[in-house]
Amino acid sequence: MGAVTTAVVALAGLILGWITIEIACKPCLDKGRQAIDRNLNPDYDPDDAEEINNNIRAPLNPNPSDDSDLTTSTTTSPPTAVKAV
Repeated sequence: MGAVTTAVVALAGLILGWITIEIACKPCLDKGRQAIDRNLNPDYDPDDAEEINNNIRAPLNPNPSDDSDLTTSTTTSPPTAVKAV
């Protein structure tokens, strides 16, 4: 009887541990599962897919301002020296 109780407790611990990991890592696991599903899909063509977050070629400053704004600003302060140790 003690072995059955130990097995049931161990199984319950494994199930609760699995559920905890699924809940804690849900965003990461969902992205990974989507990537696996996409790669295993024979009809998926990466050239046809539209990338939502294509940050590789995104401009560093998407809304550049005029250089004149920098020279006419009245809120500029003189540079301060920082001592590095």
